[in-house]
Amino acid sequence: MGLPAKQTLSAEQAELLRQIPSVDELLAQPRLAALAGRVDRALVVEVTRTVLGELRSRITDRIQSAVLGELALLAADPTALEERISGVVERMLARSLQPVINATGVILHTNLGRAPLPAGVVEEFRRTATQYTNLEYDLEAGARGKRDVHVSSLLERLTGAEAAVVVNNCAAAVLLVLAALAKGGEVIVSRGELIEIGDGFRIPEIMAESGAVLREVGTTNRTRVADYENAINDKTRLLLRVHPSNFRITGFTEKPPLEELAELSHRSRLPLVEDLGSGCLADLSASGITEPLVRQSVESGVSVVMFSGDKLMGGPQAGIIAGKKELVTRVRRHPLFRALRVDKLTTAALEVTLGAYLRAAWDEIPTLRMIRTNGQELKRRSENFLRELRPELPLDELEMEIVDGTSLAGGGSTPTQALPTKVIRIASARYSAAQLEQRLRRAPAGISVIARVENDRLILDLRTVFAEQEPLLIKTLAAALH
Repeated sequence: MGLPAKQTLSAEQAELLRQIPSVDELLAQPRLAALAGRVDRALVVEVTRTVLGELRSRITDRIQSAVLGELALLAADPTALEERISGVVERMLARSLQPVINATGVILHTNLGRAPLPAGVVEEFRRTATQYTNLEYDLEAGARGKRDVHVSSLLERLTGAEAAVVVNNCAAAVLLVLAALAKGGEVIVSRGELIEIGDGFRIPEIMAESGAVLREVGTTNRTRVADYENAINDKTRLLLRVHPSNFRITGFTEKPPLEELAELSHRSRLPLVEDLGSGCLADLSASGITEPLVRQSVESGVSVVMFSGDKLMGGPQAGIIAGKKELVTRVRRHPLFRALRVDKLTTAALEVTLGAYLRAAWDEIPTLRMIRTNGQELKRRSENFLRELRPELPLDELEMEIVDGTSLAGGGSTPTQALPTKVIRIASARYSAAQLEQRLRRAPAGISVIARVENDRLILDLRTVFAEQEPLLIKTLAAALH
């Protein structure tokens, strides 16, 4: 096969290529010279070369004359090129992770970082992140210590467990416990509990990675304790119970009470391990959330429980493993523990969060504060919000009202439970609800607002909006509605 024919450039294209300034010429321009003095000069040089290379490629492509005219203006204008290069550099240096206002009413919004941390965590981060700490140093003995000690005693007191350790997240906790206690053996689990958790992670796949062998019993909707008992053999290493925290099976269903499984565990001398998922440490039933408490599982005879730190517990991302001391010790000694352990910032955030639980300071934990906020308070906040917002808006184009709605715990927890709430419903003659949602999301006033759309109405639920964010939300909403 012959080589492709060399493309012949038109006189206009050749002239445009000659007009493009050199890298050195551009870097001598005031704006780029100042930029190169503020950031790494090598980065500015690299971006300049990339932008000029893209411009040359576009000029030499077979393009319409109208586009070629636009390129001519760019090639002959160093100021325009300077602006483009500066913009690329600034975007590269800008923070990708940024705050947003969550007006969806979904408290543990997985896409928005789940549980907001208690305010006290900020000071704790400043205190521990910018200095050396005794993370793994025993100040009393003057020797190496263990990082577990900073939160283990708090977890033991709050859960009633004999021992506790912390890893990166709940999936890691499940993986580690199965690898440490059941590798090479069988794990008995109900077919109705072989769930898929966030981002496509499935319990059977996690079990396979741990080296444990899955032994399914019962059916999708009905499993009895006899099914577990009949499946026990000399290869069985433990019984696994998985709380379906992100779905519900209703209708003709049956599952053995936890106490029956615990009794079977005791008779068979096989550990009973429970993945509780959302990790509820406080009774939230008075606020409309009914989830099994970690302490109840421990007191019912579960050998090891695993749960998330950043769901209903309201703390940082973490996977907590609590239970019998002998079993938790085996888990901690497993080589995977070091690969999955948490850093000092997670430890600091856990200390603050668990300390608030110990003092019953529920309102210090944003997740619990939002769950516990009642409809009367939300109505009052919504009325005040609209009172502040109305003077900023073209009222003849808008319809705004406060109506009944529902908030969700979210984060793969309490799938069939909703919290009664008051929401602000907005319709605009100028924009559709979808357009308004997009305008808010694209941050017209410097911060993105995430809202809901229902029946072609924009829905704002102040349950998940911090009080100090309301003035900025008013400003952002006013800009989006104009």
